[in-house]
Amino acid sequence: MNAQEWFNLGRYCTVNGHKIFIIDSDPDGLKNLPNLCILHGFPTSSYDYWKALPYLKQDFRIIIHDHLGFGFSDKPTDYSYSLFEQTNIAQTLWQQLNIKKTYILAHDYGTSVLTEILARDNANQFPVQIKKIVLCNGSMHIELAQLLLMQKLLRSSIGPFIARLSSKLTAKRNLRKIFVDPQQLTESEIDSIWQMMTFNQGKKVLASISRYTFERKQFWSRWIGALQETDLPIEIIWPKQDPIAIAKMADVIAQETKNSELHWLENLGHFPMLEAPEQWAKTVIKQALK
Repeated sequence: MNAQEWFNLGRYCTVNGHKIFIIDSDPDGLKNLPNLCILHGFPTSSYDYWKALPYLKQDFRIIIHDHLGFGFSDKPTDYSYSLFEQTNIAQTLWQQLNIKKTYILAHDYGTSVLTEILARDNANQFPVQIKKIVLCNGSMHIELAQLLLMQKLLRSSIGPFIARLSSKLTAKRNLRKIFVDPQQLTESEIDSIWQMMTFNQGKKVLASISRYTFERKQFWSRWIGALQETDLPIEIIWPKQDPIAIAKMADVIAQETKNSELHWLENLGHFPMLEAPEQWAKTVIKQALK
């Protein structure tokens, strides 16, 4: 599936004055399935799940939105792209979709949005009932993250210059580095990922959306504290060979959370939903619904 075909599957919702692109596998709720809201990673989009969606939607109503500044969503240039604001957007969107109860799956960047959701939920300030959390490959413990050089450059003072120089070739090199089998990320997928990254002059915001790692450090106590305090059940699904959110990250999260279980995936990298979609999706379904 290419970027245009993915776009045709989705629609826009206006949230806090911004156009947010969403994929909703059962918008009318006709199948009466439980909701699974997905928070995607950096620097990609909802498209990460195109191969896993056919499996996931058999057991869940899947709702995935492109965060502001990502994918097919709006990309305002005069915006902070704070993780707090991204959480506000997710919260408001889910309310607009009349979601009362949901499972939440978060990957990479999305796990930081999730930890702010947990902070609010712990304080009884999140309006949607959360049934269970599925955590995948997230560097919430930023002190353990093995960031790529490109990530470090983009968040630096020369980030806007680096963003202007970025190309599909640099994206291809950096993304394939974090797959165990680089050929599992096809040329067609790279084309689609790049089209969505650069959609609506996306290069202009690439540096801004890269600075979220500083917030992870600044609000470490709030967000890791929320993870440690929550009583919600947590399924941690983690590829052992992830070169960014390394295996130690999953071990630490499993040890510090009250009601969690860790499930390892062998011979997969940072994007298991693209590298082994059927295996990954079936693991998510099995562990979420048990």
